[in-house]
Amino acid sequence: MSDPTIFERIIDGDIPGHVVHKTEAVAAFLDANPLTPGHTLVVPREPYTRLRDVPPDVSADIFGAVRTLSPAIEDAVDADATTVGINDGTVAGQEVPHLHVHIVPRFEGDGGGSIHTAVGSFADLDDDEIADIASDIETRLG
Repeated sequence: MSDPTIFERIIDGDIPGHVVHKTEAVAAFLDANPLTPGHTLVVPREPYTRLRDVPPDVSADIFGAVRTLSPAIEDAVDADATTVGINDGTVAGQEVPHLHVHIVPRFEGDGGGSIHTAVGSFADLDDDEIADIASDIETRLG
């Protein structure tokens, strides 16, 4: 069995953390290296690495917590908006092998960008290529 992730250790109280929400399936705590005040991580209590690994009922719990927490966080830090994101896999920037959803409060003039700035440029695809990708996705969904 592998060592517990840092998130499991925070949830278990083995290392300090500012836990703001806890259920049987999900926990949320302030990020130790916040991008903005109130930056919160929502995690499944079990250490699923990627979104594709998470059972559907736990996914529902995670996103239910994101929905509940987002306005509370915005209000607590007087934010103007929120960016919600997942770095799903190491190539996407995931540093801890335990799925986590970032809730990042946003403020007018904070210098941050939209989710569209996560990749340096837009994909250069024509309509046929987009249609082929859509068809492949639909096929894989069964």
